[in-house]
Amino acid sequence: MKFFIDTANLKEIKEAQELGVLDGVTTNPSLMAKEGITGKNNILKHYVDICNIVDGDVSAEVNAVDYDGMIKEGEELADLHEQIVVKLPMTKEGIRACKYFSDKGVKTNVTLVFSAGQALLAAKAGATYVSPFLGRLDDCSTDGLGLIQEIREIYDNYAFETQILAASIRHTMHVVNCAKIGADVMTGPLSSILGLLKHPLTDIGLAQFIADYEKGNK
Repeated sequence: MKFFIDTANLKEIKEAQELGVLDGVTTNPSLMAKEGITGKNNILKHYVDICNIVDGDVSAEVNAVDYDGMIKEGEELADLHEQIVVKLPMTKEGIRACKYFSDKGVKTNVTLVFSAGQALLAAKAGATYVSPFLGRLDDCSTDGLGLIQEIREIYDNYAFETQILAASIRHTMHVVNCAKIGADVMTGPLSSILGLLKHPLTDIGLAQFIADYEKGNK
C-alpha cells in the first residue's frame, strides 16, 4: 500500500519523506488555508515546493465547480510539475473533467467519494485515483471500511486500473484495516504514519537491550 500524507505543511512533508516510506501528498484548499497559504500565485508556488520535496504524486485541487473552470484550472495545475495530479470533485462536471484529463494522459484524483456508485463512475471516466472519505463516513455512523471493500470488489470484477485512495484517515488502525482490505493508497496526517512505529513491547524490549549492554560494558 502506498503512503500519502494529507497536509500542506512543508515541515511535516519533509519529515515523512526522510522516514523513507512516503509515496505522495494530497492537499486541498482547507489545508492550504490552515498553513496560511493564500492567493493564487502563493498557492501555485507552494505546490511546486511540495513537488520538490517528494518523489511521488502530489494532488492539487481545483476550486472551480463548472466544467470550463475545472479544465482551465486543471491545465494550469498540471503544467506546474510532472508530479501534479489534478484533484476534481465527485460531481457531474467533475466526472466530465476527469474524462477530459484522462484522455489527455493527465493524472486525476476524484475526491469527496461516499458511495460505490460514485467510485464506479470515477473509474469509468478513467480516474487515476478515487478518494473515498473513510473518516467522515465513520463520523456519521456509516461503515467507511465497508465502502472501501465494496469499491475493491467492483474494481477487481472489471479490472479497473483506478487506485483506491483511502482518505480522511483518522488513526493508525484505519491505516492497518485499509491495508487488510486492499486499499491501494492511504492518505492521512503524519501522526497516522508515525503511530505505526509505536508498541509498548518494542519500547520495553529496547530499554532492556540497552540496560543489558551497559551492564556488560562497565
